[in-house]
Amino acid sequence: MNDAPASNTPRRARVRAPELVGKGGWLNTGGKEYTLADLRGRIVILDFWTFCCVNCLHVLDELRELEERHRDTVVIIGVHSPKFVHEAEHQAVVDAVERYEVEHPVLDDPELATWKQYAVRAWPTLVVIDPEGYVVAQHAGEGHAHAIETLVGELEAEHEAKGTLRRGDGPYVPPEPVATDLRFPGKALRLPGGTFLVSDTTRHQLVELAADGETVLRRIGSGERGFGADAFSEPQGLALLPDGKVAVADTVNHAIRTFDPETGEVATVAGTGKQWWQGSATSGPAREVDLSSPWDVAWWEDRLWIAMAGVHQLWTYDPATETVEAAAGTTNEGLVDGPAAEAWFAQPSGLAAAGDRLWVADSETSAVRWLDTDLVVHTAVGTGLFDFGHRDGDAAQALLQHPLGVTALPDGSVAVSDTYNHALRRYDPVTGEVSTLATDLREPSDAVLVGDEGSGDPEIVVVESARHRLTRLRLPEEAVRVESVAHRTQRAATEVGPGKLRLDVIFQAPAGQKLDLRYGPSTRLLVSSTPPELLASGDGADTDLARDLVLADGVTEGVLHVSAMAASCDDDPAIEYPACHVHQQDWGVPVRVVEGGTERLALVLAGMDEGAAQE
Repeated sequence: MNDAPASNTPRRARVRAPELVGKGGWLNTGGKEYTLADLRGRIVILDFWTFCCVNCLHVLDELRELEERHRDTVVIIGVHSPKFVHEAEHQAVVDAVERYEVEHPVLDDPELATWKQYAVRAWPTLVVIDPEGYVVAQHAGEGHAHAIETLVGELEAEHEAKGTLRRGDGPYVPPEPVATDLRFPGKALRLPGGTFLVSDTTRHQLVELAADGETVLRRIGSGERGFGADAFSEPQGLALLPDGKVAVADTVNHAIRTFDPETGEVATVAGTGKQWWQGSATSGPAREVDLSSPWDVAWWEDRLWIAMAGVHQLWTYDPATETVEAAAGTTNEGLVDGPAAEAWFAQPSGLAAAGDRLWVADSETSAVRWLDTDLVVHTAVGTGLFDFGHRDGDAAQALLQHPLGVTALPDGSVAVSDTYNHALRRYDPVTGEVSTLATDLREPSDAVLVGDEGSGDPEIVVVESARHRLTRLRLPEEAVRVESVAHRTQRAATEVGPGKLRLDVIFQAPAGQKLDLRYGPSTRLLVSSTPPELLASGDGADTDLARDLVLADGVTEGVLHVSAMAASCDDDPAIEYPACHVHQQDWGVPVRVVEGGTERLALVLAGMDEGAAQE
């Protein structure tokens, strides 16, 4: 008898899953295209992601163990849904799939067709489809791997009993490996002897190259992802320390390591190997405090500064006291200047020390920022999360596209690795002008100044990440002229009615868990808007996941910024130390105010919006 007793079958909302469509086609399938019918009998997890998004990269890592444990019953499909124009290029998606070692099929959806069919509102979003083709859960943001693992176990038991579960090999077909000396290098550093140290990110190594920037002298690290004395996990930033060692931002290990060029020794000086979550310590002994995707490092003001991309902050590490602390940023994602403790960043990914300034490449706001010695944050170029492009001229109207690197130049200006524009740009703080130094690069992610700075003929070596090489350029006296282009993030606006708008963040604790109330409220909701005048009331932080907003008269469109967090723990009094999990996500929801628009905005953090679900 195939039917399990009704009491053992979890009852959950079910919505028929829309078909998977994407103009860019399928990757990691050996050329085969798939429909949901082809996957019937398997548990399908759709991962809506875009490769600029550090939270999406966190989710890729969260899913690796689940993917391996349930390889015969679960098919994960990445649905690549671009934010930036560059991310809509098919080759860029191909590169990203290899760069981040995505070992499941990926549907390239440059026009957001499947995103719209599933009413997705944020990167990353996970959608679980049962073996009969129904959506049974949706999760936005990070921290849901445990909940999905529990749900997968329930679905396996339920559909095994019903006879609707089909086990077997999945559709993943790995691409052919390519032989190059470097593979998606991230950052580079010129060592005192004139050689270059490069973070060979996808191969989890550091590579020392000769002064020509091409000849491999040695490799540091086993080449396998890990956290031992001979292993890294997607290393990025490099900085020379006063004692001659090199600090390494070991990004996916959430740690700061050191490498001694003389002895070859690798050591961990900050981080535990675990990712920082809201509520974790933000200062203390460096080896006891969690970090989150450190992307770059720089020595400035007697500290090692860390671009903590994973939590939109800058942290510092003090070797003298062996301590770390959060130094700038609130963890809210956006572009807000002012005192360091109040400023907002968005995936800071590049640092460069220059006298009394610490330059910052703030990638998700397509901005160049700087911190002064009074610890005040300023913006040189960039306006926020949604405007980007390639436009030179006065910095107030100039545009970048997801820059990952900044390099201080001898004249006090800064070179910007304008990654998604495939260009090297320059900002001059004296004139306030932005210009283009070079084009036709391929995803430049860092640059290193070389040559005799006093000769007036300096050169710059650019890390061309997607061409897997270092490229030497002579700095031009005059800027390169390019055609100006401006873009905005293109997502369909939600039509909302004027006046009152009910905001509901849906959170259902995973099976066997409950909200963690041991230390007070376990939920947090922060709301703001662009422009700020969009909201007459309802902005700010509180603990309730539901809130009444009031839209101001006279403002017809804008973006609602919603940040939600919920913590849940094992619901079993017999467990002395229950396991707890933090679930969190940020949304930027474009809205248009029209008569007859919706009066309720529902955002799913975890579970299903019962008001929208149908049997």
